Amino acid sequence: MAVGASHTTVPREPGDSSGQPGPGRRGRWRLPSPVTAGALLLAALPLALLAAAAWLGRHVRPSADEWCFLPVVRDQGIAGMVGKFYVTDNGRVGNGLLVGLYAQFPVAGHQWYATLSTLLVLAVSWALVILLLRRARLAVPRGLALLVAAAVTAVFLLATPNTYKTLYWPAGSVSHTVAPVLACAAVLPALAARARRSRVAASAVVAVAGVFTGTLSEETSVVALVVLGGLLLLGRRLVTDRAWPFVRTWALTGAAGIAVGTAVLMTSPGSRRRRERFGAETGSILAPDSLLASARGFARIAESVLTTWEYGGVLAAGVLLGPFVRPARTGAGPAVLRPCRPLPLACAGVLAVLVSGYLCTVVTYPVFGPRVVTAARTWNDYLFLYVLVLAGLGALLGRALRRRSARPWTVAAAALAAVLYAASVVGLAVPLHHLGQDMRVRAGQWDRQDASLRAAAARGAEVAPYTPTPVAGMLEPFRAGGRIAWPARCVAEYYRLDRITRSTRVP
Repeated sequence: MAVGASHTTVPREPGDSSGQPGPGRRGRWRLPSPVTAGALLLAALPLALLAAAAWLGRHVRPSADEWCFLPVVRDQGIAGMVGKFYVTDNGRVGNGLLVGLYAQFPVAGHQWYATLSTLLVLAVSWALVILLLRRARLAVPRGLALLVAAAVTAVFLLATPNTYKTLYWPAGSVSHTVAPVLACAAVLPALAARARRSRVAASAVVAVAGVFTGTLSEETSVVALVVLGGLLLLGRRLVTDRAWPFVRTWALTGAAGIAVGTAVLMTSPGSRRRRERFGAETGSILAPDSLLASARGFARIAESVLTTWEYGGVLAAGVLLGPFVRPARTGAGPAVLRPCRPLPLACAGVLAVLVSGYLCTVVTYPVFGPRVVTAARTWNDYLFLYVLVLAGLGALLGRALRRRSARPWTVAAAALAAVLYAASVVGLAVPLHHLGQDMRVRAGQWDRQDASLRAAAARGAEVAPYTPTPVAGMLEPFRAGGRIAWPARCVAEYYRLDRITRSTRVP
């Protein structure tokens, strides 16, 4: 900038170093632009909420299936957990690997899980926004990509009917919360690839990720196949002719990896046992009654999601991003994405969510039956795609407002979006606070009972009393007035007892 020039911040692509101090300006600190400052202030709201959610993770203690996982990992290691899943439980060897990783550190693994998974979702969402802008040769002021990523992360993790099972219950989260995020992460190397070697690496990554996804979550595999299929059908309209051969190869490679992983899962002894236990053979899944019941169930799920107003915070984040999108000046490389056609792109995104959501409901209905409407953790496999599509729709809307409306109307829309963005964070904070209180109470009860049971085992006792300490609908031994004992045997095994008996008083 020449001496005497106006002090103006030009929107740059995230990561663009063109605005760094040049010769004669080294060491000179510049105030952020008003847009960047406002974006960072707004982003601080969901980031603070996520930090609070991660801090509450210290109150998490094992429950439900984890009672059965911990003794296996303790006695047989991660390999034993993978073998248990493959041979006995459900065939999800990828799931068994992730469970083994956190169960190696029994209570600490549960306490740190929320923090690590939150960071993963935030990092993947942030990188996705940055790389999509870069490959479209677009730029926005600094801070706006983080604003969108923070909204996506907060709403995805905290707006569900049962936040505990989405974020704090590792056994359910690895299958339905982390799984779609890991699948999305496989897109990042492809978006970053420019040279031939990096494209080969991106194809290798998506192949491995596809196999792993196929052995981790059937529902996430369905969502990934729907997205990849849509990319193959519409790819020529989305990417340039130069990029299309790589995109086509990459999508086919990912789909092939998922097919291999799904074959490993479906042919496993554990998967066969699970299908027999629930009567979920292929014929039952494709039966007309099951398909119709799945449609009714998905309609009720869609109604629940669409009436959860906090999701509007993600749409608002996109609206705040859209007006500030500009062509990138330098450093972005050749364009990969074609100039967007808003209506077809929006329709494709909405259709992908609807198709994948219904197919996921079809897959889960034989296992859950009518309870698929209340088993909210199984929605997360396609809800991550939903919040990403919402952010994209908001960005398209914000861009249209800038192009077709007078400046005062655009400013008013941005102000309204900022209010909705902030209100959604407040709306998520209240139930999180109540959940944190319940978790704190349960943690105190669990710790006292844990010390009592360990003391009983140390004295040589073979039988000890156990009081259920449920939280957020999690399963505990002796529920339904003591009629359902599961997982009492696993609790006894964890404490090296022969059995536990039902008690109504916490030590």
